[in-house]
Amino acid sequence: MTSTKNMMHPDQKYITYLQHNDYKGIEQIYRLYAGKVSRMIVANNGTEEDAADVFQEALTDIYKSSAGGTFQLTCPFEAYLIIVCKRKWLTQLRNQKKIQVTNIEEQVYTGAEDERREAERLALMTERERIVMQLLEQLSATCREIIKACLSSTQQEQIAARMGITYGYLRKKKSECMSGLSKLVKRHPMFKN
Repeated sequence: MTSTKNMMHPDQKYITYLQHNDYKGIEQIYRLYAGKVSRMIVANNGTEEDAADVFQEALTDIYKSSAGGTFQLTCPFEAYLIIVCKRKWLTQLRNQKKIQVTNIEEQVYTGAEDERREAERLALMTERERIVMQLLEQLSATCREIIKACLSSTQQEQIAARMGITYGYLRKKKSECMSGLSKLVKRHPMFKN
């Protein structure tokens, strides 16, 4: 018996819709899932407007996580999306000091337990990536430029030439910048465990 744990899920099509800004595909995502997210948020101290914002932000986060083209959905899109939205809403409630949450359990999505765990894993990965990108913005403009350039390209010699610096300096500066980012990440509560 083969494991389906790391196999691409057929719902990868929804990720592709987001990656290609496919209007009809994104419309389908809204039609299928926006109501479920809305019910979950309204049942937990939110409004329809809150739900719309959380849904849009979740889709944006999922798009950013998958923008590199290597993201592989290994669980149902619905489970992944619901968990990303749930995490965003819980964070918002905590930030607003409205901690009382009543119905945010997975009654909105009734998939298998292994699908939920996989969706949780993907949602956590998306959340952590978003936080790392926020922390990156706390670094100097030079560090941000170097790290972002190195993330998007493997040819560091070309990056150094484009920036008008030597390859050796780029490597040294990248190491310093990554060290600074690493310190910020280690201090963030999301990465403490």
